Amino acid sequence: MERRIGLFLSHEQFSPASLVEVAASAEQAGFDSVWASDHFHPWQDNQGHAGNAWLTLAAAGAQTSRVELGTAVTCPIYRNHPALVAQAFATLGVLNPGRVFLGVGTGEAVNEAPAGGGWGPYPERIARLREAVLLIRKLWEGGYVDHNGDAFPIENARIFDVPAESVPIYVAATGPQSARLAGELGDGWITHSSTLLGAPEVRAAFEEGRAVSSREGEPEILAEQYVFVGSREEALAIAPVWQFAAVADAVRDTEDPREVQRIAEERGALDDVIADWLISTDPAEHVAQIEKLYAGGATHVAVHSLQRDQEALVDFYGEDVLPRLRR
Repeated sequence: MERRIGLFLSHEQFSPASLVEVAASAEQAGFDSVWASDHFHPWQDNQGHAGNAWLTLAAAGAQTSRVELGTAVTCPIYRNHPALVAQAFATLGVLNPGRVFLGVGTGEAVNEAPAGGGWGPYPERIARLREAVLLIRKLWEGGYVDHNGDAFPIENARIFDVPAESVPIYVAATGPQSARLAGELGDGWITHSSTLLGAPEVRAAFEEGRAVSSREGEPEILAEQYVFVGSREEALAIAPVWQFAAVADAVRDTEDPREVQRIAEERGALDDVIADWLISTDPAEHVAQIEKLYAGGATHVAVHSLQRDQEALVDFYGEDVLPRLRR
């Protein structure tokens, strides 16, 4: 399977217009894809942005011709009904043939509850995600659908415009139960670099799911790698905007981004925030880390740049990293 590298479009950190510009620059620099975070609220109030990812991807598709476009990840189980997700990504697939993927996951309260979608415990969320994936695929077949599901019963629903080439669905997972679902129902698995390389039990769960899957073909394994082109001191200066990452499990059920920020500032050590960031100005170190992810099973890596100057990151990779990876 061809190895690919993408760039993460962080809707929490940047305006939609700037992300569209970055997506166009990423294609010119040689990236293979752009991945968009899909949020209603940012994790923390001080991140300052939360544009609609689907509209950003549509605009990015119009400004590019080659890069793959998708979310990492959309939650199709509360604020986003799976029928609307199916319609949106079918339309993206029609507009950008063969270039669209849908990443899905169980979500966070900060995005789902404030938008009126509700929120539930993990067993409820994983059950709803299973139903949502199956319903989305059924709707993409193009006929009228009656679905008597526990969470999403619908009658006489049809997506009239469906792409000729199927949109792959990748399931996000950092724990064993979600990874098992990713293996069973997904066309691939989205995870963090630290999980892929440092949590063999999660990888094993993904393989268990794949063993009972009816999906054809080899699955994609997509890994997100945090990067910062600069010094450790410069990384620490931007770390407060991402402080929730040090206490992510403690704030997953927190509905208000102001409260998430308060908890993060109270409990999250900045050294812990940057612990799994690749912080370096040496292109060889970036190449080595990405090659390590490929060797660990990743077929597709997305670099998630935490710095404010995204164009500088794109230039750095385009000039000094991507050519080495291609060789």
